[in-house]
Amino acid sequence: MAKIHVLSEHLTNMIAAGEVVERPAGIVKECVENSIDAGATVIEVEVYQGGIERIVITDDGCGMDHEDAHLAFMRHATSKMHSEEELFNIQTMGFRGEALPSIASVAQVELQTSNGEEGTLLRYNYGSLDVDEKCNCPRGTKLDVSGLFIKTPARFKHLKSTSYEFSVIADLMNKMALSHPNIRFQLSHDGRVVFQTSGNGNIQEILYQMYGKEVAQNAIPFEGSNEDFHIHGYAIQPKINRATKYFMFLTLNTRLIRSVAIQKAILDAYSDYMPPNRFPIVVLQMDSDTQLVDVNVHPNKWEVRLSKQGEMLDLIKKTIKDALNASLKTVAVSKPEKKSVIFEQPEIQYSYPVKQRSKEDKTIEQSFQNYNPIKEAVVEEKRIYEEKKAPDIKIKEESISYPIPKVEDVNDKGPEFFKHLQVLAQLHDSYILCSNEEGLVIVDQHAAQERYHYEQLNEKLLVQCVNKQPLMVPIQLDVSSNVLAQYMTINEKTAFFGIEFEPFGTDQLILREIPLWFHDVDQKQFLQDLLDYFVENQDVDMAKLRKHMIATMACHSSIRFNRPLSMQEMEQVILDLQKCKQPYHCPHGRPTVIVMSDNELRKEFERG
Repeated sequence: MAKIHVLSEHLTNMIAAGEVVERPAGIVKECVENSIDAGATVIEVEVYQGGIERIVITDDGCGMDHEDAHLAFMRHATSKMHSEEELFNIQTMGFRGEALPSIASVAQVELQTSNGEEGTLLRYNYGSLDVDEKCNCPRGTKLDVSGLFIKTPARFKHLKSTSYEFSVIADLMNKMALSHPNIRFQLSHDGRVVFQTSGNGNIQEILYQMYGKEVAQNAIPFEGSNEDFHIHGYAIQPKINRATKYFMFLTLNTRLIRSVAIQKAILDAYSDYMPPNRFPIVVLQMDSDTQLVDVNVHPNKWEVRLSKQGEMLDLIKKTIKDALNASLKTVAVSKPEKKSVIFEQPEIQYSYPVKQRSKEDKTIEQSFQNYNPIKEAVVEEKRIYEEKKAPDIKIKEESISYPIPKVEDVNDKGPEFFKHLQVLAQLHDSYILCSNEEGLVIVDQHAAQERYHYEQLNEKLLVQCVNKQPLMVPIQLDVSSNVLAQYMTINEKTAFFGIEFEPFGTDQLILREIPLWFHDVDQKQFLQDLLDYFVENQDVDMAKLRKHMIATMACHSSIRFNRPLSMQEMEQVILDLQKCKQPYHCPHGRPTVIVMSDNELRKEFERG
């Protein structure tokens, strides 16, 4: 008797569900993508108990007739592909025809759909069709999924808490809204709406809902293109950052994707402006010819392969870096507003009518602002101070509006900012205190000098190195046979910078002379890093290695902390910053200057 046999259709659907439907969020992703492909302009997602109990997705798309509704639950049945050629030119979110049969095999599914002429109701109970009848429903599709994984306990036990499962769904819906801002999304949990977009195409409005006013106001629009790719989106000012890579949102031809290489390109663009181990908030939308993209990598369609990926990465780095250079702002001190501790007396229930007291009479504040004898003096002082308000304070307090206009303040961009500073004093032999029309400006003397020296050294190393110094004792490096065999390839990339290796024996490379700029570097460690990078990438990224090296040199040659400076030396630090192309961050990404506005000072002194 044969040992090999063909699996039943129901069993193959359950196996496929393991790839397509890992958790409730997988159902939401597949169904919402189907709604997008159906041309929906409104998509509503209702989730109960984190999606474990029930998920309802409703859209106003094109809907289906009775025959198509039946075919939709057959494996590999799809309206999105008809020929082999279309597999290499996919322009829809879905194309496999696996989602609905996979979902129906592990859950109870009710489908109501109408193409505007006829309505259909289908109910599947863990793979078996129980109800098939006509119904009256509006044009579009409603899919009701419940009892997920009840009959597959091995998979059910791997689901996490309802709050965690819902958080995954909420995150997915946020990303969907960012990738399709022209669609109105609504997400509710246990009957309560938790997220809703207007569908007006404004990404900043969605960022405002997700992360608040500060992020939306500090979103820098960018756009770039080459022969094969077009990118656009928003890069948030580096002063607002996060502890993980979780906040870089990537779409390719409106499809949500994950890509380590693209995330690295974004981090490279931010590398000059952000401290180590901090990550930016970025919305990056990429468009390309669909023939350059292979989305048929995994059933969940998160991973894609991209032809000419190198050109795409270069475009991303250049575009975002140019946008940041053009729009960088000083870091502002933003403390949470301090409020007096307020005590409210509990409401007392009387058995007889009592005249209602105002809430102000019940509020006791632990401050002296309502102390009667000094009431007039406080009012008068406030009136005098308000006459001296900076003209831009009112603008900063206005509510956010969309689209958010670009701030055209010449004093808040580039070197111009430092031309209007007046040096006041030095704090703790480490910080230079200045003032301008905005308020108090604090300059980190060491970070400021680092930035200036870094740019000076960088300019010198942009030209080919011709000045070298012979070594009495050559630098010897132990290398593998792989590196030794390719030393000439390495030299082609490093000779411009004055570094040329020679083979020595069967397992060493030596350096007989070094460039003059090499003196303040840990030479052997730098060269070893260079060779290690080549082994990993079969390339030499001198720009990356040189950046670290120059930053170290700039650090060692700059004014240190805890060093007293004269007024002339402090003014010279400010003049040096004026000469920098990017004066707001040191080479390690830390800010060189922060601003505490007059408005913040008033709040701190309770005058605002």
